[in-house]
Amino acid sequence: MKQNKILSLVGLATKAGKTASGEFSTEKSVKEGKACLVIVSVESSDNTKKKFTNMCTFYKVPMYLYGTKDELGAAMGKEFRASLAVNDRGLAEAIRKQLDALEA
Repeated sequence: MKQNKILSLVGLATKAGKTASGEFSTEKSVKEGKACLVIVSVESSDNTKKKFTNMCTFYKVPMYLYGTKDELGAAMGKEFRASLAVNDRGLAEAIRKQLDALEA
């Protein structure tokens, strides 16, 4: 149940135009200070995970490893996505609560 809620919120954020997806756009969003939350697919390469972990730590943006590339892409109505940034504080907070509940 929780998993669908997270993906639904990602979809909602995308429809609202509050997400950036793909490695380049996600990175740009973080570096411009727009990103409130970054989600990287569990299937991403170690290099991608390390890059976003370091970048998000430096820019103080919460980052989660979650979902497959297909799940993240489908939630956004696109092809597979390895990473995405949520650029809306409220939506990012709602997604974080769900992700934290999953990890608890």
